[in-house]
Amino acid sequence: MSNLFVSKLFKSLVLTGLMTFTLFAQSAELKVGYVQVDKILQEAPQTAESGKKLEREFNPRSQELDRMAKQIKDLESALDKEGITITETERRSKERDIQNIKVEFQRKQRELREDINLRKNEELGSLQDRINKAVQSVAKAENYDLVMYSGVAYAADKLDITDKVLKLLGKK
Repeated sequence: MSNLFVSKLFKSLVLTGLMTFTLFAQSAELKVGYVQVDKILQEAPQTAESGKKLEREFNPRSQELDRMAKQIKDLESALDKEGITITETERRSKERDIQNIKVEFQRKQRELREDINLRKNEELGSLQDRINKAVQSVAKAENYDLVMYSGVAYAADKLDITDKVLKLLGKK
């Protein structure tokens, strides 16, 4: 082998070694953390507040549906009791009335479910924004270079900053 080839090979090896060492040194200084979003969603006080808010918002409509369900049950019971004493025309008329109320009940029930789901998604989006801001605040305050959300295959307990985020969100 020529001296020129050996010299280039040596320089390449030294350069590769220096680059590897530099990358290793840089990665050793990297501060990483992760957050368990499911734990935050379960334990953050904002989650309970959001649930209570939605309950207050939709409780009147839910009570109306309960009243309608009771009305349907009462009308069906009354029809069963009167069944032999009323004419066939009256019976069909009452059955038609009951069916109309059932259709209205199902429509209102479906609308309520859709509205609840829409509002839950809005509340969840708002909560996610607050969680993201809290994660960013903790990360900046403690000089994290990288914070990942759940879905990490493995992370040491010392990397978990979930409790710090919960504390910032107001959970004691």
